[in-house]
Formats: sequence, C-alpha cells, structure tokens
Amino acid sequence: MGCFSSKARRQFPGHEDPVSLASQTAFTVSEVEALFELYKSISSSVIDDGLINKEEFQLAIFKNRKKENLFANRIFDLFDVKRKGVIDFSDFVKSLNVFHPNAQLEDKIDFSFKLYDLDSTGFIERQEVKQMLIALLCESEMKLADETIELILDKTFLEADVNQDGKIDRYEWNNFVSKNPSLLKIMTLPYLRYGTSLFYFICRCHSFINLLKCYDLSTQGYYYYISKFCI
Repeated sequence: MGCFSSKARRQFPGHEDPVSLASQTAFTVSEVEALFELYKSISSSVIDDGLINKEEFQLAIFKNRKKENLFANRIFDLFDVKRKGVIDFSDFVKSLNVFHPNAQLEDKIDFSFKLYDLDSTGFIERQEVKQMLIALLCESEMKLADETIELILDKTFLEADVNQDGKIDRYEWNNFVSKNPSLLKIMTLPYLRYGTSLFYFICRCHSFINLLKCYDLSTQGYYYYISKFCI
C-alpha cells in the first residue's frame, strides 16, 4: 500500500492514504479505495489532472458537462472545501462522508443547512429556498404555477421560521428537522457502504421528484409533499 500511496500522491493532489482517510471518516479502508476508483474516473473525464473541476462534476451528474444546475453547483461548492475551484481526493471523501449511514447526525444537519444557505449568511432565506425549488423542478422538467410555489414557501416558513423574521437560523433549522426527520433522508446513502458512484448520490437527492409522479397530485397533497422533500 505504501508504493500505491506514494504514486497516488504524485498523480492526485490532495491524496491521502486510505488508512488515514478511513480513520477520519465513517468509511472503511476498502470503501475509501473504491471511492478512489470513482474519483479517478471523474477527475480524468475532461482534464486528466487528478482533480475534479466543476465541468467534470456536472458531467458525472448529468452526463452533460454543459448543463448548469443550481443544485449541482451548490453541492460542488460545498465539496470544494479549500475554495480553489476544484475538488481533491481528500475533500471528495470527507465531503461524501456526511452521506454515510454511520455519519454523525449533527454533520448531516449542518450540511443540509449549508445546502440551502446559498449566500452563506448563516440563515436560510425565502428567496434561497425558492431558487433551489425552481432549480430542482426545472431539472425534473416539472412545472408549478407561481401561486403553488408561493404556497409551498408559505407553509415551510410558517412551520420553520419560529420568530417570523423571514429567515431560518440554525436553531430553527435544527428544530424543524427534528420535527420532520424525512428531511434528512437524502443525507443518508446506504450505497456508500459499497463505494458506489456519484450518480446514485444525485439520484437519491432528486428522489422526491420521482416519487411525486406516483403521488396523488391534488393541490393540497402536492405542495405538502414537495415542501417536505425540497427543504
């Protein structure tokens, strides 16, 4: 393993020994090694430099590197821990760790909060939720009337924004999640036990859209269900 790690460090900036990464995450050594194979494939899909740029990330998700999506961009930004515009292997594993079944609940809640805090202000604001909702609906090629979207936002903030100041802080988010544990379903991916592909990760995050197609799409049920799974 020593020779393997030495070679990997030269070819893949930010590479850490699988044993070391396993000790810092919920992954086993074999799972880290499986993730490395996935990482190598993604990081060489456009530019073979041992790093994942945004174009390669988009390609891994959508099979189309020119397709922009707010959701995918936000995930990329959160994975880009060092803020260099690229994701190295260490950041890749440590970021995916939050989706592991054995990851700490607090880490899952924190990541989900950051996902919707688009401007990194420490609050989730109505416009940010609206942007994410519209992005997810566009990706699924589904359309909702503006009135229905506003109903979803009204219901979400009525329940989550306890002090009614028009934004959700971390304390309010924690309470909201504790009352609605289904919100964290996308934050646990059993596939990661087996070193799966990033594709499954994104599919799971979009799963509420697929489920909607089998749901009773009455106005009341429609906006209730979306509000539960979009935020």
